[in-house]
Amino acid sequence: MKQSTIAVVLTAIVPILLSGAEPSAFGAGDIESSSPYGLTSTEKVILQTKKQLTKVVVKSKNQANEVDSLRERIDGLQGIIETLSRQAHNNKIKLKKLESLNDENLHNSDEYSKRLSALVQKNSESIVQAQSIVSELSVLTETIQKDYVDKTNFNALVQSFNTFKKLVAKELHLSATSKTSKIKSAALYKRAKKMFDIKYYTKSIADYEALIARNYKPAYAHYMIGEMNFKRRNYANAITYYKKSASLYAKASYMPKLMLHTAVSMEKTGDMAHAKVFYNALVGKYPKSKEAKEAKQHLHL
Repeated sequence: MKQSTIAVVLTAIVPILLSGAEPSAFGAGDIESSSPYGLTSTEKVILQTKKQLTKVVVKSKNQANEVDSLRERIDGLQGIIETLSRQAHNNKIKLKKLESLNDENLHNSDEYSKRLSALVQKNSESIVQAQSIVSELSVLTETIQKDYVDKTNFNALVQSFNTFKKLVAKELHLSATSKTSKIKSAALYKRAKKMFDIKYYTKSIADYEALIARNYKPAYAHYMIGEMNFKRRNYANAITYYKKSASLYAKASYMPKLMLHTAVSMEKTGDMAHAKVFYNALVGKYPKSKEAKEAKQHLHL
């Protein structure tokens, strides 16, 4: 009775687990994720470049703000210098007027002259100090503008990189398809499988990529490329192709092997949490398959 009850409960729960587990585990290859995994070598380069560009953007903005702040300080100091210069000039005029005073006011004028002289000296020292600060700030501003990328050049850099990326992708696509463009899809499909069987994986992958470009049995083509990456121990790449294959055709006859090799690939890349999800999903969805038996061994069941 207890076994019957447990069976009923499992029958109800397993489909729920499977429906929620597979999409989560197939998050591999998502470079927009906060914690991406299962990336191809190209996706890793794109992700790294994206991070570097983000850092450059932040640094460029900070530098632009720093330059603007320095310019404001320079303008303010120049205003102070002009004010001090006018004050010094006015004081000198007053000193000259005092010199022309008559003798009866000489005593008072001498005292006033001393005060004005002291003020002029103080103003002169302030001017020299302010001019020194302006000179230092000007040098710093020129250094920043010389050594760092400005907004215009940065935008040009990003545009050049994007153009280069498109050109590379186009060249790779043309290179992969030019040699197969005259072969019919059915014949190319057979050739790809033949190359796989004799372990000419490089040629087989190129043929399957061409089939994907033609949208000829793309689910199977992705699966086969995943298998060849798996055999080459390129586990991250394998996960990405398995993911795409499953998203195109989830009811394929090769799904048990796809799920098993996905789990193994995740385990090999250190993602044991998602690997367990796949092992359990495989056992629950295809319990009588030989792949399920192997999955149980990984789970130590």
